[in-house]
This record gives sequence, C-alpha cells and structure tokens, in this order.
Amino acid sequence: MAIDKIDVTKGITGTLPVASGGTGLTSGFVNGGGLTMADQWRVTTDFDGTVQPVINNWERCDGVAQASMGSAMANSSGVWTFPSTGFYYINFNCTARHDTDVRYLYVIIDATTNNSSYTDIAYGWGNIEPQSGDTYISPTAQSIVDVTDTANVKVRFGTNTGVGGLHWNCGSSQNLFTATFLRLGDT
Repeated sequence: MAIDKIDVTKGITGTLPVASGGTGLTSGFVNGGGLTMADQWRVTTDFDGTVQPVINNWERCDGVAQASMGSAMANSSGVWTFPSTGFYYINFNCTARHDTDVRYLYVIIDATTNNSSYTDIAYGWGNIEPQSGDTYISPTAQSIVDVTDTANVKVRFGTNTGVGGLHWNCGSSQNLFTATFLRLGDT
C-alpha cells in the first residue's frame, strides 16, 4: 500500500504553529534573535610595563575587511560604557615581547556594577623564556558580563608584569592589542 505525501506548507503563510503551543521560527535560528552588536577596538601605539587601566590610543578596528555592527562602545579615560543593556561577551587579547626571562605577565578585565569600585573578573597569564632575542606571547582574558544598567555596569582593561621593559605591541593596521565586545542577547 502506497502512502501519499502531505505538503504541510501548501496554503500556509506566516509562522507555522508548533505542536507544543510555542511558535515556529520565521527566520534564522532564533526568532528575532542573533547578535545585534559586535564592536572591536585596538590600541595603536606600543607601550611598556604595567598600566591599569589602559587609557591612551584606542581606535575602532577599521582595516581591510574589518567592520563593526550595531552601536559602538564608548571609552572615557579607559572606562568602557555599553550602548545598551544585555549579556556581552568580552575578549581582551594582547601581544607582548621581551628579550629576557619574564616570570609572569598578565592582562586583566575589571568590572563595576556601581560605576565606582572595580573588581578583577578575568585574567590572561603568561611568561617568557627567550631562546634568542625578543620572544612573543599573546595572553587573553575573557568573560561574559550581565549589563543590567548602562550607567553603572562598566569595564576596564589593564596589563601587569613582574619585570621592567616588557613591551606591549600595538598597531593601527593589525589587531595586536584588542578588546572585542559581542552583545549575546537581552538581560
């Protein structure tokens, strides 16, 4: 006995009902969802040592094939303000070099929920044991931040090292010292 196929899409417009009582997707993987903001910044001028927070020479990444989506982050004296509430993924990636042993170095993401007192929320650690001349390392710190209030929830970025002369590489045409912000969804 042959079973006829039923075309469930024939004559249906709009969202197809879901048996559980929910609604079907109208487009994409999440109904009306997906990333609404992606913003990446970099420091353009090299510097040495421990700096907390990193204040100077930030620019939005604007090189070949680089782009941003949605509203931009705002930076004032190294304090970053989010353009809207929501859950944000933050990645802070840096490149450092030195020609002698560096027992430790790290990058830091600090956060506040009261626009005043900051707490370290993420570290990226490393050390350098050079073989000959400058040796490079790229520590990364990352976190998800729940921004419930854009006036009070903010972040900063910093560097730290246990030795003088550690050099942080930066640039205006490559991402060497960057902060990336992705808005994942509503809070």
